[in-house]
Amino acid sequence: YLFPLYLYQKSEPPKRKQFTFGPTMMLFEPQAEYLVKTPNLNKELIQNLAVTYKKEPTPEEVFNYIYAILYSNIYRTKYAEFLKIDFPRIPFAKNYKLFCKMADYGEELVGLHLLKSSKLFTPNVKFQGRGDNRVEKLRYEDRNLFINREQYFEGITPQIWNYQIGGYKVCEKWLKDRKGRNLTLSEIQTYCKIITSLEQTVEFQNLIDKLYPEVEKEIISFETT
Repeated sequence: YLFPLYLYQKSEPPKRKQFTFGPTMMLFEPQAEYLVKTPNLNKELIQNLAVTYKKEPTPEEVFNYIYAILYSNIYRTKYAEFLKIDFPRIPFAKNYKLFCKMADYGEELVGLHLLKSSKLFTPNVKFQGRGDNRVEKLRYEDRNLFINREQYFEGITPQIWNYQIGGYKVCEKWLKDRKGRNLTLSEIQTYCKIITSLEQTVEFQNLIDKLYPEVEKEIISFETT
């Protein structure tokens, strides 16, 4: 909502065509909004990248690259104090292949976080036990997360149980927000996908951190946010 990748502006619609059949005039091309899509990226940034890479990256590639950088644990730790007080500043690698690799990782993360990745088709977590699927008091033990006395999600590692975003434990908060409710089959499936997504996220963060030091070895000399 705050930083959309594209902006959509109204443009002039094409002229409406008129066809006459005897005494009756019929109007085609009903009134509709015609929108022009433009990238919401700093033109100077794109020009600099195009000159450096000898090829203009697509808006999606730039977005995915930034997404990967922001999920680097090395980046987050190194600039933790700055990130508390200002918008993040993104180091753009001079090496085009490195840029593309990071963008690929970012694209994978985007798919995972939108729960659209094919990696989520077979979740690593199972919902066990009989009951009404009602979320009551949560209890985590031995890789099992109980939502009530009888029913639980099986296969959640301590690392994933403690994984935080924005200061909240994702696994816990999602269920706490539904306390006192009976989970539907769709919600149970979604939660299993979320857990699997977090597991995959950790794996991609490790891959990103292996490359991140190379990013800062030689970066494009301009500032952007």
